[in-house]
Amino acid sequence: MSSTGAVHSLWTTAAPLAADKITAPKIEYAQLAPVLIVFGAAVLGILVEAFLPRRARYTAQVGLAVLGMAAAFAAIVALAAGGYATTKAHIAAMGAVAVDGPALFLQGTILLVGLVGVFTFAERRLDPKAHGRHVDSFAAQGSAVPGSEQEKDAVRAGFTTTEVFPLLLFAVGGMLVFPAANDLLTLFVALEVFSLPLYLLCALARRRRVMSQEAAVKYFLLGAFSSAFLLFGIALLYGYAGTVSYSGIASVVDGTAKLTPALAGSSGNDALLLIGSALVGMGLLFKVGAVPFHMWTPDVYEGAPTPVTGFMAAATKVAAFGALLRLLYVVLPELRWDWRPVLWGVAILTMLVGAIVAVTQTDVKRLLAYSSIAHAGFILAGVISTSKEGVSSVLFYLAAYSFVTLGAFAVVTLVRDAGGEATHLSRWAGLGRRSPLVAAVFAVFLLAFAGIPLTSGFAGKFAVFKAAAEGGAMPLVIVGVLSSAIAAFFYIRVIVLMFFSEPKADGPSVAVPSPLTSTAIAIGVAVTVVLGVAPQYFLDLANQAGTFIR
Repeated sequence: MSSTGAVHSLWTTAAPLAADKITAPKIEYAQLAPVLIVFGAAVLGILVEAFLPRRARYTAQVGLAVLGMAAAFAAIVALAAGGYATTKAHIAAMGAVAVDGPALFLQGTILLVGLVGVFTFAERRLDPKAHGRHVDSFAAQGSAVPGSEQEKDAVRAGFTTTEVFPLLLFAVGGMLVFPAANDLLTLFVALEVFSLPLYLLCALARRRRVMSQEAAVKYFLLGAFSSAFLLFGIALLYGYAGTVSYSGIASVVDGTAKLTPALAGSSGNDALLLIGSALVGMGLLFKVGAVPFHMWTPDVYEGAPTPVTGFMAAATKVAAFGALLRLLYVVLPELRWDWRPVLWGVAILTMLVGAIVAVTQTDVKRLLAYSSIAHAGFILAGVISTSKEGVSSVLFYLAAYSFVTLGAFAVVTLVRDAGGEATHLSRWAGLGRRSPLVAAVFAVFLLAFAGIPLTSGFAGKFAVFKAAAEGGAMPLVIVGVLSSAIAAFFYIRVIVLMFFSEPKADGPSVAVPSPLTSTAIAIGVAVTVVLGVAPQYFLDLANQAGTFIR
């Protein structure tokens, strides 16, 4: 044996012959059907954009998006009926995705929100025709520089941006995986899959394009920072536990894991665990829009096309709170004495900042943005309760809140003047006399946001505050009630402005929508009233779906 061979053998060893074959991954396609259907529809949507003539794309895309999400929702119902929400709940896709009650409930909510979102995206009757063709809320050509000749040519040619529908489907697909993710890498990939389409959608407003693009850039930059925090947190948690799977990290945290020499060295280091958990939590709280990670919310909500704002405000909260619940309840229940005090502070700040700053707003979309921040604080009160009732109350609140939000933003698209949507509050004065029905519908949504009895908002707040009080967070409930009282002031102020002010002669008109937006608003009103008047069935449903699989 030569001397070089002897040296090599110091740091290499002969590999055993590959007798064992690599085992193929086991994927439960039936249980992942909802996600696969939505992504399949999104890919088909891209092919439609590539191969169909321009005039046929709109109908094909709307039909494809509606069919895709309806089929995925049917698959969710079939899984729930098959017992996957309760007795058959398990971890699918080799440990990457959980199929359990909370996952199916949240996925069903996201799909319904996406379905109603498609109706608002597809609306083409609100603006006057441009060059003889119907136009929607989106830029004629997304790649054109605002104000350029290229954009003017696209408008003259009557182009419409139909790729918003595949983008919406990709966002929904990512959101379906996000609350069901059962390891940190799947969580991160799902976060990116639903964030990137949203960044694009925010930049595509037909009117006020520069403001829309500014909103998208702000959202993208801050979103990139939050993703970086999340990824760094994942790296630290992996360094602590030697695994990215939720159950693996949880077993190291609670001391039931089998200790290897490497694990014994790292798992004694609580700094890795605490800093890693804090960074992952920050990434999720950014998506939720909790203070102090809320600064993007008002600017992005104001600048994005209103249908996108409505969809984003409703669906992102559902997905992000689902992921936050799973992280805290499955991975870090043993750390609750560490994370509860922090979340107490975040929840109190979020409720107060959202309610107080909303009082000063003069733009309807910014007002609804700060309102959504306050609601994130109310939902956090349920998260902090650390009980099964807390989980089910949060699930119910998210379902109720998402439809009220969608409906409210759909109404905002109807009030228009020569420059497009009239979002300044002064323009809404006297709306109740000019268009009593639209003003009454908006008043219903505002009363639901305020948590007035017989609306879904009251049932949701009552469930969340009750769970928080039973979980020993009574001071949080008191702050929540005070914040609700402050918030009620500015909701009622808008109602007074609409019904008890004189309409201005040059005031905005209320556009007559197509059946699409009318359906979206009608669904919002129906859900708001039904969940307010008879919430018990849905509370029971949320309660049955309130147990996480580990």
